[in-house]
Amino acid sequence: MVERCCLAVVRVLVLQAAWALSGGQVRYSVPEEAKAGTVVGRLAQDLGLEAGEAEARRLRLVAPGRRASVEVSGASGALLVSSRLDREELCGKSAPCALRLEVLLERPLRVFHVQLEVTDINDNAPIFPAARKNLSITEFTTLPGSRFPLEGASDADIGANAQLTYTLSPSEHFSLDLQKTEEDGESLFLVLRKSLDRETIPVHRLVLTATDGGRPSLTGTLELVISVLDVNDNMPQFNQSVYKVQLPENAERGTLVIRLNATDLDEGANSNISYSLQILYPQDRKDIFRIDQNSGEIRLTGDLDYEDVNHYRLQADATDKGTAPLSGHCKVVLEVVDVNDNAPEVWVTSLSVPVPEDASLGTVVALLSVSDRDSGENGRVRCWVWPASPFGLEATFAGSYSLVLREALDRERVSEYEVEVRAEDGGAPALRASRGLRVPVSDVNDNAPLFAQAVYTVLARENNAAGAELARLWARDPDEAANGRVSYSVWDGGLGVGGGGAAGSSSSGVGWRPASSYVSVDAESGRLWALQPLDYEELQVLQFEVRAVDAGEPPLSGNATVQLFVLDENDNAPALLPPAGSAAEAGGVAAAEAALALAGAGSESGTLWAWAAWGAPAGQVVAKIRAVDADSGYNAWLRYELWEPRGKGPFRVGLYSGEVSTARALDEADGPRQRLLIVVRDHGEPARSATATLSVSLLEAAEAALAAGSSSSLVSRSAAGVELGAGAASAATNVWLVVAICAVSSLFLLAVVLYGASRWAPRAAVLSAPGPTTLVCASEVGSWSYSQRHSRSLCVADGAAKSDLMVFSPNFPPPPPAPAAKDTQPEPSALLDTVSATAFIPLSAVFYRP
Repeated sequence: MVERCCLAVVRVLVLQAAWALSGGQVRYSVPEEAKAGTVVGRLAQDLGLEAGEAEARRLRLVAPGRRASVEVSGASGALLVSSRLDREELCGKSAPCALRLEVLLERPLRVFHVQLEVTDINDNAPIFPAARKNLSITEFTTLPGSRFPLEGASDADIGANAQLTYTLSPSEHFSLDLQKTEEDGESLFLVLRKSLDRETIPVHRLVLTATDGGRPSLTGTLELVISVLDVNDNMPQFNQSVYKVQLPENAERGTLVIRLNATDLDEGANSNISYSLQILYPQDRKDIFRIDQNSGEIRLTGDLDYEDVNHYRLQADATDKGTAPLSGHCKVVLEVVDVNDNAPEVWVTSLSVPVPEDASLGTVVALLSVSDRDSGENGRVRCWVWPASPFGLEATFAGSYSLVLREALDRERVSEYEVEVRAEDGGAPALRASRGLRVPVSDVNDNAPLFAQAVYTVLARENNAAGAELARLWARDPDEAANGRVSYSVWDGGLGVGGGGAAGSSSSGVGWRPASSYVSVDAESGRLWALQPLDYEELQVLQFEVRAVDAGEPPLSGNATVQLFVLDENDNAPALLPPAGSAAEAGGVAAAEAALALAGAGSESGTLWAWAAWGAPAGQVVAKIRAVDADSGYNAWLRYELWEPRGKGPFRVGLYSGEVSTARALDEADGPRQRLLIVVRDHGEPARSATATLSVSLLEAAEAALAAGSSSSLVSRSAAGVELGAGAASAATNVWLVVAICAVSSLFLLAVVLYGASRWAPRAAVLSAPGPTTLVCASEVGSWSYSQRHSRSLCVADGAAKSDLMVFSPNFPPPPPAPAAKDTQPEPSALLDTVSATAFIPLSAVFYRP
């Protein structure tokens, strides 16, 4: 086994060395007329292929432009004779007779060149132009030594098989003379050895035998009939024994080839000459030339083709018209000059399409073969590709080219190429030929989906229906089929942004929620759907990403950012704020936020209480109604209207400030108490409203002053940070009320004085309602309730009795519960303190629950 392996390795090395020395070409020889099925050579083995590899890689033969008489066995890989091989038919007289074959091998694609030499066998006997030749020779006048040219025989074989020897049947009068020259080749003459005597032998019949050099040799015969003539003893003579002429192959019919002239020294009829013409080579072209019998002009009567026959040998005879005609002979050698009359020919021997767009540079797309039947410069072919990119030509062998990839392909830019291989020869003028190739490009997944916009802005009204279509997204992928089929999805890595809250969370404090809980995108159409109704008060802006992924391998993706803005609807009615107590004034922002949270619980409030003194002038502010709307913009812009009593009552309400003031001076005819019904409306469409009931008690001036003093004392202690319990505050208020009643009963005069003084003193009012304290900004211009997205701000308005401390509290989630003394226990009833015009920093009114 080891020895076999060593022998196999040595054999491969020897084959590779032989292959390298031969320049990559395999040569075989086969005799002509070999039987079909004859093994010419073991082609697969000589190419270094393993057993069975020839069939697996489709080893096959390509012979462009001619019929192949050999074939490759698919099973064994041997080169076999498939049909009759006739060397004379294939190559004529050319030697050696070599056929160029191309052998293709796939996976990978390779081309090998095989040269098959068809060797000659002696299968053709010598042939004379005619079976019989007549000669006329005059007696006596024809001297011994006279020479008569004979047409030699021709043999289609070559080499030794075509080397002829001639023999003449025995004769005492004649012999043969064979002359060989470089210009004229072989010339055969019949030589007269002894003068003829017509009376003795009038006709001599001889046999001329031609024998070739093959083994066994073949022969051909010619019968010579020699007639002995009398009298005419001078034969015509040409100026030259050999004439050489050149004629282009595109010469037209009727073209003068040459004008021959022969002279005869005889006189009379014996000197009148007529001309005749014979074609010595090639013998199968009898009608291509014609000679004028009288003038000796040789003209062209057929078509010349250099690629078929490149030269002709003619024999011209000049015969006189004597009683015994004599003939003179000469040879005309016509050389056909090649012209560029054959265009190049281009064949496609192999084409590998489609070509993937990611094919590497140098990839072989097609194999081509180019040839031109002309010779010299006319047969030298130059090839190129049009357009010049992205393909190019590489010469692999004489007349063989490979179409290779020179530049990178992009199917999305060009999906198919129409390539033209052009060939041009070196003639003048040059002839051209072309061969068109269609090279489609197959797609690979090299393009990621791309959205039409990097950022989509979508507007959606709140309270939309679940499943409503919000927008349609579209991503383009220029690839085809599965590589260009795009599917969409919401990427949970995108975060929703709530109004005033952290990313992905809402302002209601429900915690982080993924964007996919709000919206969904159709995987095929890219339509964006709402999964649930949107609430502007919970979520104002939702920002997330939509991912588009194609179906290629590996898949590619692209992202787009979607900014969903929720538009506010007027879906929240105004909510009345509960009156502020001492805890609200001292508790700061936390108490205000708690008040707003409680205000959102409903749109109706209880009865509010206020005090006013009889005789108060018109325009005196007795109370202020405060409300908030969870909506934003015009939907949160509030206006106040006095619903009851209608007509000319003693009080009026500021349209936008909510301030309740006297419409005229108060007197005892207005009664001890006035009940006012105030409607708070927003500016939404349709408008929403809330109502507040205000009970205004009309008191004497002393009681009103006492109530104002009590209220001022309570405000001062609250500002200093004194915290009173609910019971202590209520007891202090009751004491002050008892003292006031006693003072009024015992000191009526003092009450009258105080009543007069009250016309110049600031008024006080008491407003009572349940609920925690909240702070708002009010002026005669109007009251504005801001939404969650506005920050806290402090404003100080100018003017006496109309300026307040303004604190805007966004609707953040409520803070953790505060101590019960401040937030959970209601405050007792108190008087509403109206700040005087001389205050440095006006404060908002303080409300107490009764």
